[in-house]
Amino acid sequence: MMRGVTGRLMLLDTASLYFRAYFGVPDSVRAPDGTPVNAVRGLLEFIDRLVKDHRPDDLVACMDADWRPQWRVDLIPSYKAHRVAEERESGPDEEEVPDTLSPQVPIIEAVLDALGIARVGVAGYEADDVIGTFTGRAEGPVDIVTGDRDLYQLVDDARGVRVLYPLKGVGSLQLTDEAWLREKYGVDGRGYADLALLRGDPSDGLPGVPGIGEKTAAKLLAEFGDLAGIMAAVDDPKAKLTPSQRRRLDESRPYVAVAPKVVKVADDVPLPEVTTALPDAPRDGETLEALAARWGLGGSLQRLLTTLGARRA
Repeated sequence: MMRGVTGRLMLLDTASLYFRAYFGVPDSVRAPDGTPVNAVRGLLEFIDRLVKDHRPDDLVACMDADWRPQWRVDLIPSYKAHRVAEERESGPDEEEVPDTLSPQVPIIEAVLDALGIARVGVAGYEADDVIGTFTGRAEGPVDIVTGDRDLYQLVDDARGVRVLYPLKGVGSLQLTDEAWLREKYGVDGRGYADLALLRGDPSDGLPGVPGIGEKTAAKLLAEFGDLAGIMAAVDDPKAKLTPSQRRRLDESRPYVAVAPKVVKVADDVPLPEVTTALPDAPRDGETLEALAARWGLGGSLQRLLTTLGARRA
């Protein structure tokens, strides 16, 4: 658990960012032995740019210890089912990941550890849940860096919580606050989870309520306040629902009863004791030097080290 984090905290949805790095940097970027390291170098360049542009005091690379937790699957069996590469009797199922990306993940983890950048994953939880728990416990402003819109639900202007959503690399970031959410979706951060639940999300295997798209979901939330208000309206013959909406929502009660726990990020993850302060020098310079030589991390790593060191000035 972090202690006394009152400065600006940056939380990285690490897998989201290294996937983007993998697809954004050519796989011709390789180590001396020919192993692709495009995701490794791309992620280091992302972090360098983020630290330069947004100047966090603390930074945590949040990891998926379990990308498809069983407790979510038990509630909605279709949850991320289309992404399963291999089912396992014990432990998390294997996620479908490009062949040349999987071997880069342990390198990313080793480099972050040698740098001294906090890296947190908790068994039985996704990175989203780790991010949700850190966000809830932060005493200062929080920047969440993710390519996953699910985390819009954490946006909270009063607490200084915003999402930095990469549009192209991390040089172009969409700064998502409540004003942006209201303009785009007609809801605030808290309302976004209800909107996503009603609309559904094929990329996560969430069916949603049939016939309730994004615009209709936003209108219903504007009319009735939240999901509980919408479902109360189903039982109120005077409520302004079309016969079709009333029927579909009524038929979707089993889904609506369990979906909030699946869609909403956890805020009670048992976080380990961790130092979140952004380092200004590597924790293990010797190991980092060996990793840099073996994997040919070159300028990508050096630029980040220079940026971290400059924070001392």
